[in-house]
Amino acid sequence: MFNHVRLPELDFELKSETTNKGRTYVTPEGDVYPSVTTVLSPYSKQAIMEWRQRVGEAEANKISTQASTRGTKLHLMCEQYLLNELTPLQMQTVMPDTKELFLSVKPHLDKHIGDIYAIEQPLYSNKLKLAGKPDCIAEWDKVLSVVDHKTSKKEKSEEYILNYFMQATAYCEMFEERTGIPINQIVLCFALVEGGSQIIVKQKHDYLQPLNEYIDYYWSGIHEEYA
Repeated sequence: MFNHVRLPELDFELKSETTNKGRTYVTPEGDVYPSVTTVLSPYSKQAIMEWRQRVGEAEANKISTQASTRGTKLHLMCEQYLLNELTPLQMQTVMPDTKELFLSVKPHLDKHIGDIYAIEQPLYSNKLKLAGKPDCIAEWDKVLSVVDHKTSKKEKSEEYILNYFMQATAYCEMFEERTGIPINQIVLCFALVEGGSQIIVKQKHDYLQPLNEYIDYYWSGIHEEYA
């Protein structure tokens, strides 16, 4: 059983809206902020466009749909498990491929996760003018961390996932602004379709500068080119 720490400072909800320009959140004060993924979307958009041209639209749509469905199912299983809500009966009804992905990361969750402070908790930052929902904020090897669940066909090269690190860094900043509790460690937990898992542990200070550059880029209006 995982232990959950309740923080009164996080007793709020954020209304969200998704349009063709991305997702926005409305804070309790009435401010409207874009999601972290919306702000970081230009980072990967060019690469995605080139990939779609290379494999063809039909194949790209098929792969994207499969990856999205796979990721959603894994996130749900990890969320239920960390909330102590995943029952043996539910495990029996899970599709074999999803179950295999979950079982590849479950030992890491069991071994490394300590106290849990938030699961899919809406967060926002007035300083960064961003909002979003991190997968999990918990102790990882006794160090408070933003833990992000990911799926991938095979192991990722760190040079190609800077946006993942920046996203988790933004959540670190949001959490500290809302609670006063600093987070310096970020953890990416990949379930690999080809088998096994990949765990990447980083420090947020390595990604604060590129994150702020992307935020400035977004608010400068240049992002409209990608709309």
